[in-house]
Amino acid sequence: MSPRDAQSDASGTSSIENLDVKLEVVVVPVSDVDRAKEFYGRLGWRLDQTPPGVVQYTPHGSGCSVQFGPKLTSAAPGSATAYLIVSDVEAARNALVSAGVEVSNVFHASPDGPVDGLDPERRSYFSRATFRDPDGNTWLMQEITTRLPGRIEGGVTSFGSASDLAIALRRAAAAHGKHEERTGERDENWPDWYATYMASEQTGAKPPE
Repeated sequence: MSPRDAQSDASGTSSIENLDVKLEVVVVPVSDVDRAKEFYGRLGWRLDQTPPGVVQYTPHGSGCSVQFGPKLTSAAPGSATAYLIVSDVEAARNALVSAGVEVSNVFHASPDGPVDGLDPERRSYFSRATFRDPDGNTWLMQEITTRLPGRIEGGVTSFGSASDLAIALRRAAAAHGKHEERTGERDENWPDWYATYMASEQTGAKPPE
């Protein structure tokens, strides 16, 4: 079956819902390419091989890259805003500060607007911090440990880096400890429990109790 056939419904009509599209690159408007290269390299992002006139960096563990260059966009330098996802916003902020990047204090979203500090319940999507590149393009780091239901298609789960996996294992261990306290028994089947818990965080499914 050809890719075109796979994207058609039973009547032979092309179905937009079945069209696989993956976000590959976000273009960031900058005024000084060399200055931008120094900054994004300092973030620890990977410099990729690209055609002349295009500079591309990819954050560690990301499937989407960032590009900039002298003729890539007519947008004003500093006008871009984008989100970065991290599993521990405090640890991410500390790493950036250690690399010489100016980062805001951690804050969390509330009905009345941003509030200083981590979300009291450490809920996913709530705790954040921001930083800007030399042109003023804004990057908002958002702490996500549990995805909203349906956010990950097909139940496919993955971890972008060893550090993300380690942090997920620590969360699973803490949750499993509470599970054993509730049951009053040692769970010999803990590897399956861990796996189910870690997968549920990514897919938004109900976690094991």
